[in-house]
Amino acid sequence: MRKSYRVKKEQDFQRVFETHNSVANHKFIIYQMEKPGQHHFRVGISVGKKIGNAVHRNWVKRRIRQTLLEVKPELRPDVDFLVIARPSADGLSMAETKKNLVHALKLAKLIEKD
Repeated sequence: MRKSYRVKKEQDFQRVFETHNSVANHKFIIYQMEKPGQHHFRVGISVGKKIGNAVHRNWVKRRIRQTLLEVKPELRPDVDFLVIARPSADGLSMAETKKNLVHALKLAKLIEKD
């Protein structure tokens, strides 16, 4: 995902957290903040140390990024959001990761329901 699609700065992460607008399922938490007039969404990914060592954390992040690339056309453009992986997200297959992340994104109304 290109840099323009990422929330990278600590202050941007904190701004999204402080909106207290979040939804969750058993595997992921989604925080979101409306940004009217923005040309495309921005996403931040956080995988904590409870997931495991760096190899496991990077493995989970790669699967989250791939899922977001696959659903990119369906995502709302006027929002910044954070995806936080819960410890139970470790060890999921790609299909399970996509299913759970899409479910969380639908709960957050970032993707239109089918």
